[in-house]
Amino acid sequence: MFSLFPKKQFLDKDAQAKVVERIKAAESNTSGEIRVFMEPHCKLFDPLDRAKEVFASLKMEATVARNAVIIYVAFQDRQFALFGDSAIYEKAGGAEFWQKAAQTLAGHMKNQEYTEGLCNCIDELATALANHFPPDPNIKKNELPDEIVFGK
Repeated sequence: MFSLFPKKQFLDKDAQAKVVERIKAAESNTSGEIRVFMEPHCKLFDPLDRAKEVFASLKMEATVARNAVIIYVAFQDRQFALFGDSAIYEKAGGAEFWQKAAQTLAGHMKNQEYTEGLCNCIDELATALANHFPPDPNIKKNELPDEIVFGK
C-alpha cells in the first residue's frame, strides 16, 4: 500500500490522453491487456483488495490467456495497487516482480511525476507481457478497452 498522491486533480485531460496512448502502444506488442482504474477513494481498507474487486467487476479475467493487468489508483486517499491475472502474475516472476513495479511507480508518485509514473509502470508491465505473451493471431487484437476507467 502506498500513499503518495495529492488531494487535487490527479491527471488533466492531456495527461489522461498520454496514458491511454501508452496503453495502446504497450498492447501493440502483446496479447496482454492493461487497464487503469481511478477513483477518489478506496472503497475497501486495502487497495489491493479493491484492485481485485475492480478487476472482477470489469470482467478482466475473461481474457483468453488470463493475462490482464490493472493499475488501480485511489487518488484522494493517496493509494494505488497493481494486480495481474493468474497467468501473467506467475510468468512475470510472482510477488517480486509486482513489488518492484509498485516501487518504481511509487518513486515517481513521491516526486509528483504522476503521468510519467503511470506511463513508466505501463511500460514495465508491457515488457513482461510482451516477453511472456507475444501477439497471438488467434486472439482478438484488443480484448478490453484502453480508456482509463473512473469510479465514483
